[in-house]
Amino acid sequence: MQAPRCSRECPQPSPSVPQEGRILKTTLTTAGEHVNKPLSNRTALITGGGQGLGFAVAAKLAELGAKIAINDIAPERATKAADRIAYASDVRTHAILADITKKDDVDDMVNDAVSTLGGLHILINNAGILYPTSVADTPEEEWDRVIEVNLKGTFLCAQAALAPMNAARWGRIVNFSSTAGKTVSTLGGAHYTASKAGVLGFTRHLAKEVAGDGITVNAVCPGLIDTEMSRTIIDDAQAQAYADSFPISRLGQPTEVADLVAFLASDQAAYITGAALDINGGDLMV
Repeated sequence: MQAPRCSRECPQPSPSVPQEGRILKTTLTTAGEHVNKPLSNRTALITGGGQGLGFAVAAKLAELGAKIAINDIAPERATKAADRIAYASDVRTHAILADITKKDDVDDMVNDAVSTLGGLHILINNAGILYPTSVADTPEEEWDRVIEVNLKGTFLCAQAALAPMNAARWGRIVNFSSTAGKTVSTLGGAHYTASKAGVLGFTRHLAKEVAGDGITVNAVCPGLIDTEMSRTIIDDAQAQAYADSFPISRLGQPTEVADLVAFLASDQAAYITGAALDINGGDLMV
């Protein structure tokens, strides 16, 4: 299995993936059920959920009672994230290793989540990669890889999730785009900008296709968020310079993005579909 060189917003290589089959069932933690919480009867799958924004979203959905399937390309990261969330929120969690650019991996991942946790109601397409490469210097292989992970991966995961969501007559798909999808990337290359713009087009089209099936499809467009990985791209002085340039003079926090995603995954957002919601401190106002 070919691992992406980095996780969301991180130009550093990811750990290699063991060649032990497409899916590695790394952990299953059984905990209490919270029947009175808003998402207690829901199961959520978060791609790239081992760290950063994906982990923050997974933790928030678990706090609201959802059972959590964490996908990551790095098995130890997925396992640790699942254990942390189960301990903190007392929900059932399951860690799944899969390459989201491979259809067989994705189909097995969704089937694994459904069979282990009892369904799939919420899909968070968070996994993505970024390289700060100019157009002139971008190798063809790097262009293809960014499009594969950020756009094709979003398509494959959403496609696989439709069957269990249709069976439940209820579904929430939230795709991670970026302010780059509406303008240009500050930190990434043209391939990142193109992939995130593609996510927005895909979100709108799929939302229209499945609107009558009880499934909503929306995108979130974060600006610069203060994550471990963004700090590998910019130093403290650069981070402060970016913060000073925003109308709300600070970087966003992962928990703020997670709160927005959790709303879109809830019953309260039933009349919102095909939307692309900005969360960028006013950096982009459209």
